[in-house]
Amino acid sequence: MKGFFLYTITMMFLCTSLGIAQTIHVKSPNGKIDMALEPGAKLTWSVKHENTEVIAPSEISLTLGNGVVLGNNAKVISAKGSKVSTAFDTPIYKKKSVVDAYNQVEVRFKGGFGLILRAYDDGVAYRFFTNKKGQIRIGSEEANFNFSKDHKAYVPYVRDLRENDMYTSAFEADYVEIPLSKFVKDSLALSPLLVDLGNGKKAAIIEADLEDYPGMFLTRNSQTQIGLKGVFAHYPKEERLGGFNNMNFMVVKREPYIAKADGTRKFPWRAIIISENDKELLDNDMVQKLAAPSRVNDISWIKPGKVAWDWWNDWNISKVDFRAGINTETYKYYIDFAAKNNIEYVVLDEGWSEETDMLKIAPSMDVEELINYGKQKNVGIILWASWYALDQILEDAFSKYSQMGVKGFKIDFMDRDDQKMVKSIYNIAEKAASHKLLVDFHGMYKPTGIQRTFPNVVNFEGVKGLENVKWTPNDDTPYYATCIPFIRMLAGPMDYTPGAMRNVTKADFRPSNSMPVSQGTRCHQLGMYVVYEAPLQMMADSPTAYMKEQESTDFISKIPTTFDETVALDGKVGEFVAIARRKGDIWYVGGLTNWSSREMTVNLSFLDKGAYTAEIFKDGINADKDPTDYKRETIDVTNADKPVMQMANGGGFAIMISPKKQ
Repeated sequence: MKGFFLYTITMMFLCTSLGIAQTIHVKSPNGKIDMALEPGAKLTWSVKHENTEVIAPSEISLTLGNGVVLGNNAKVISAKGSKVSTAFDTPIYKKKSVVDAYNQVEVRFKGGFGLILRAYDDGVAYRFFTNKKGQIRIGSEEANFNFSKDHKAYVPYVRDLRENDMYTSAFEADYVEIPLSKFVKDSLALSPLLVDLGNGKKAAIIEADLEDYPGMFLTRNSQTQIGLKGVFAHYPKEERLGGFNNMNFMVVKREPYIAKADGTRKFPWRAIIISENDKELLDNDMVQKLAAPSRVNDISWIKPGKVAWDWWNDWNISKVDFRAGINTETYKYYIDFAAKNNIEYVVLDEGWSEETDMLKIAPSMDVEELINYGKQKNVGIILWASWYALDQILEDAFSKYSQMGVKGFKIDFMDRDDQKMVKSIYNIAEKAASHKLLVDFHGMYKPTGIQRTFPNVVNFEGVKGLENVKWTPNDDTPYYATCIPFIRMLAGPMDYTPGAMRNVTKADFRPSNSMPVSQGTRCHQLGMYVVYEAPLQMMADSPTAYMKEQESTDFISKIPTTFDETVALDGKVGEFVAIARRKGDIWYVGGLTNWSSREMTVNLSFLDKGAYTAEIFKDGINADKDPTDYKRETIDVTNADKPVMQMANGGGFAIMISPKKQ
């Protein structure tokens, strides 16, 4: 087949050079997807999945700082095809390894630039490359995603702009279901963005291997009205402190270009994930496949796990003889709780140091004592830091705190993805790895593959997580909870921070700072620990709340944060989701629903032959009125069984399936 593929590409190129044909095609290994590139006055690409037009002809180009457009009147000088079928290990992921099989064509054009085109069975991707001397500037990039029909899209509009800079935000957004033609003019949306192609098929627009380049926003293509186009933050020219609590480094002025680059380099991938049904979106590896391989040789020190988190619960513990808050006594209590419940880490969130000088520890805190106390209890300490404060003293801070025994950093308030910030993110990841430090990028754009390149980066925000329930009374959280596994999670892990033990109905929900609650049932929260990918997974509620609910806490503590195998069971975007994951010989199954109650049959055919014991947490019969109501039961099962889970409105379930002891 490889010979045939190369022959086909060669013949296409010869025909093109003779003027007989103008299009270069790359087909997926299974033949269902056809990606086409057409040179001419404008360089255009298009994609079909069988008889479905996924991307209509769409113009793409790079414009250099000197005004030269790489893509106009493009002349092909070579087109080299190849076929790849391999696999690579993914030790800190939702599966042990990823199959990487695709057909590729590398097209070189006159003028020192080219395109790499890839077709997978589950999507396509292209990236520009240049081969020029010295430094170049990229004035703009044209990345169009046109559609031939006015499809429905799930649009995450950019919100929470920092001081009216359109490119600075929290990268957190609900999904609005609208036809493409109703995309609000001059607004920006985040990627991944999902488009419903009809007949069950979906297409997700995404990017990968974003390094030393600005991230891609999406806006409406005003020429087609039913197309989208990429928008990129311009390079910062002038910056100052500002934003939330003066912790953002705000861009005051921007340059007329988006990036400064080496003349010879590859640019980020523009990709379309294509699914024939919603379920396929739940187990997709496109970003992993397109990411640069790991640059960390020894990863033995990288330990995923769960984290007892303080901020969401407002350090609110009770029945103690000290004032709970940001102090040494409180954190010793958190460490004791973590040790008792086999939780690997405790995070010291905002307040343990001065916000703008993290080398100055708060008087109420003895961080070194807490690190040593944690060591005795086999609990690691992770420190929160604002990006600006850390960036000013990066090497000093990493050196100081790694020597003290800190295990990692939760870094917050980047809130940008222009080239300068993206470059800083990679620099932080690399320096952290050199000091054997984990990184959780909070206040961050969506992941784009750095989690493979630097596997010490164990989580990202870029999601409207549970923290938002403390101040957003009108959010439909269960709807959002059943959207993000199909859309945002395509990009990578999510620091959603589940684990609320105070669970309420839609009617009873109210924001609260010190006694926060969650929308939906207890089992909805438990199910998130299986459904949501997060190698470093938070437990958002307080030790007091967890100790009152020890049965739920015991179950959460047993769920791993990385897995050997993932099986998507069923789901529909915005309605419900069910996923099974295996670690060793134990399977974990999680399910979530929106505000509609529903019955779901869980097909256990993914199990090997043999006898198993299933520990099941499911919504109680009265969970529609009291969402804390659940039922725990233990039953014997085999791979022939199909237990039925009744989920209440805003409900869910969680199951642990172990080989039956003989």
